[in-house]
Amino acid sequence: MSILEAVILGVVQGLTEFLPVSSSGHLIMFQAFFGIEEPAMMFNIVVHLGTLIPVLTVYRKEVFAIAFRPLQRYTYLILLGTLPAAAVALLLGDNIDMLFGNPEFLPVTFLITALLLIYADTRPEGRRRKKDMSYRDSLIIGCAQAVAILPGISRSGSTITAGIASGLNRDTAARYSFMLSIPAISGGLTLELFRMYASDGTGASIGLLPTFVGFITAMFTGFLAINMLLSIIRRRRLRVFAYYLMILSAALIVINIVF
Repeated sequence: MSILEAVILGVVQGLTEFLPVSSSGHLIMFQAFFGIEEPAMMFNIVVHLGTLIPVLTVYRKEVFAIAFRPLQRYTYLILLGTLPAAAVALLLGDNIDMLFGNPEFLPVTFLITALLLIYADTRPEGRRRKKDMSYRDSLIIGCAQAVAILPGISRSGSTITAGIASGLNRDTAARYSFMLSIPAISGGLTLELFRMYASDGTGASIGLLPTFVGFITAMFTGFLAINMLLSIIRRRRLRVFAYYLMILSAALIVINIVF
């Protein structure tokens, strides 16, 4: 992977991690365009880590509150919401690499995400806030996050939609979705590092410099994306991304047929 390719992939990750269009799906698409044949899971997770910095910064009050007082109800809600994705990741194991290396089903998963976003926009504004969240809410949202392990299914889009469908107001649904990304990204990185260590580091083939460049660009573009999404959610404009995904899905189908 060249430095330019790492920059482009980092920008793609930074923008798409929070914008509800599936960062993993776009990374697969661009990796296929650049001819990167290996799944590049380590690079994917490191640039995901780069997007963790904006979450920690924007929601630093919540993060510090949990860090200094971990035994609180909101901590348990986040832990419960994390369990479904963690269970699916452990059950799939090495099959996740196969998913991340296969772009053929992206038109279908992009379309599923588009339908979720349209549904979220049509739902009335919920009245329930952070203090009203139940363990049932966190489990439902956590299951949505587990489904989003599939590339092309947006993690932010699916979890925010699940939160809105549960009756949470849009700001609360977005806040919880972003907080869920912290253990999800951290856990994914830990699991991948363990797997690479067990395989004598054979998965680290992208290179340190491109990976670092991808991390930096993902971090800075992530700041732009998270603020953009918060504004869009409040104005109920998620369907803009749905239309984009529908067009992208159709284009990928045509490309697969022609080429």
